[in-house]
Amino acid sequence: MNGFADHNLDEGAFGEKKGFSEGLRTFDAFPKTKPTYTRRSSTGGYTTLLLILISTVLSFTELRRWYSGHETHLFSVEKGVSHELQINLDIVIPMLCSDLNINVQDASGDRILAGDLLTKDATNWRQWVERVNTLERQGKDLAKEQEEDTHVGHVLGHGREKRRFKKTPRLGRGMPGTSCRVYGSLEGNKVQGDFHITARGHGYMEFGQHLDHSAFNFSHIINELSFGPLYPSLLNPLDKTYATTGANFYKYQYYLSVVPTIYTRTPSPKTPSAISPSNMLSTSSDTIITNQYAVTSQSHDVNERSVPGIFFKFDIEPILLTIREERGGLLALCVRVVNVVSGILVGGGWCYQLAGWGREVLGGRKRGEKGGMGMLHGGNGAIEEEEE
Repeated sequence: MNGFADHNLDEGAFGEKKGFSEGLRTFDAFPKTKPTYTRRSSTGGYTTLLLILISTVLSFTELRRWYSGHETHLFSVEKGVSHELQINLDIVIPMLCSDLNINVQDASGDRILAGDLLTKDATNWRQWVERVNTLERQGKDLAKEQEEDTHVGHVLGHGREKRRFKKTPRLGRGMPGTSCRVYGSLEGNKVQGDFHITARGHGYMEFGQHLDHSAFNFSHIINELSFGPLYPSLLNPLDKTYATTGANFYKYQYYLSVVPTIYTRTPSPKTPSAISPSNMLSTSSDTIITNQYAVTSQSHDVNERSVPGIFFKFDIEPILLTIREERGGLLALCVRVVNVVSGILVGGGWCYQLAGWGREVLGGRKRGEKGGMGMLHGGNGAIEEEEE
């Protein structure tokens, strides 16, 4: 009727010119709207950029989480037998090194003269107190660093390294070495035992003059106390412990429950009973056999008939904690990334369409309110004109 068909015009005449791409477009599983019927807007472009940015950030987060892996913790009864227990100590005491006695005595009756095996350096107490105060001021930053995920390759790499203790700070000019730093590692029996730090001539029968009581001061700073090989991501409860006292006869007691721990990235066995240090040693390159502990403490004044000092009493728990580092496959990672990206794009598209629909509804209402007195609404002004 309007001559549209007489001129051999149809809807396809307003689309793109036919060509080779038109043939390929017939195989498109998702037909697209013709360009003549679409309208570009800056809002749509900004929304697209925002969705791409969100998808990129979430995809990077998934990739980082996959790379770091996740840990699973499994408790079981320890069936393996281990005869040695490595003790790592780094402690500062405001007494001369020659005035200290350090010994280890276990339930089997063996006594280790730890003072001869550990390193003793003269130092100044004020230097270490200032260091502790600095660490306390930076406590929040240190906590964040410790909470960061450590990749299993880094943990296992450090675990095979020989433990290294930081060097003792040099004494400044005019700064006397009135304190003693005791640090190092020693091997003991893996049984219940006591680790004693007492004054010369007190606690054990010895030849020589006893130390004067006025020189007693068992305030201490524990930089590290651990059992077993280096385990960077393990936080020991007594690390960075700072305790002071003004009394000469004072006794510190720490009760430790040592739990054998295996950190590994080997595949998990079918049954938990198959886990033991003996069969894990076959994969030592992927395994660290160490220990962690829980601690309770008490401190109080003692009379002159008692022995003052610092006492660590440890007991070996008959349980085994296996910390296994696992990582999903590449296929699972791809599925998660695709799900994240598609979910963001689909959800963002829905939100954009709903926002556009809302704008249209609100815009229609506003136009209706402004044109309510026009000709199409049968206003009184139109009736009056017809009567004249």
